[in-house]
Amino acid sequence: MSISAGDGVDAVAGLSSLDDPVRRLLYEYVASRDEPVVRDAAAAAVGISRTLAAYHLDKLADAGILAVSYARPSGRSGPGAGRPAKRYARVQQELSASVPPRNYRLLAKLLAEAVAADESGKVGSMVAAAARKAGRSSGSDSGVVDALCGCGFEPAPTADGDIELRNCPFHLLAGEYPKLVCDLNLQLIRGMLEAAGERPGRAVLAPREGRCCVVVRAAQRPRQKPARKRDG
Repeated sequence: MSISAGDGVDAVAGLSSLDDPVRRLLYEYVASRDEPVVRDAAAAAVGISRTLAAYHLDKLADAGILAVSYARPSGRSGPGAGRPAKRYARVQQELSASVPPRNYRLLAKLLAEAVAADESGKVGSMVAAAARKAGRSSGSDSGVVDALCGCGFEPAPTADGDIELRNCPFHLLAGEYPKLVCDLNLQLIRGMLEAAGERPGRAVLAPREGRCCVVVRAAQRPRQKPARKRDG
C-alpha cells in the first residue's frame, strides 16, 4: 500500500495551468468529449485560432492534465493519408495538491479496507445509510442535475431522457473496491432524488466502460387514458 501524501507542491504548478481562461475553456471542452479531440475541433469550440489552441493544449499536456495520442482520420491509411493528427484527452490519473501535505487518499483506502473486511455486512449497511443521508443533504434547490454536478458526477442527459454520469468522484477506489463504491454511489444519488421529491428508484446500477456505475432513468411519464370509442 502506498502511503505517499499525494503530489503536493509539484501538483500546484500543473493545476495553476487552468488559471488561464483560454486553457480552462479548452480543458472543459476536451473533458466533455468521450473521444480524443484534435486541435481544429478544440479551436472551433473555443473560438480561437488553431495555432493558439495548439499552444495551450500542449501546455496542458506538459502539465499532465491532458494526455496526447496520434491517429489518422478514420478511413485514411497507407501512403498519401497524411501525418497522424495529434489528439488530446483528459487524463484519468488524479492530480491533487495540498500544502501542507495531507493524505485523505490513505484514509479513504483504510476505511474501504475496513468495510471490505467486515463479513457481517453491518459496516457496509451503515456506510450505505450514511451515503443516502449525505445525498439528501446535498440536494440542490435547482434539481438533481445540479446536485450531481456539485458532487462531481458530470451528468450527461441522453436522447431517451436518462442521465448518464461521465465521472465517478471515487474513481481512485472504484477499481479496487467496486461493490463498495457502486453501492455508495447508488445510495448517494437516491438520496439526491429523494431531496428533490423524485422517485429514488430512478437511480439504478448499470455499469459501463468510461461511465459511473449508476444511471438515472428517465422520469416516468403519466399514462394517457385510452380514447373513448364513439357510438356508431
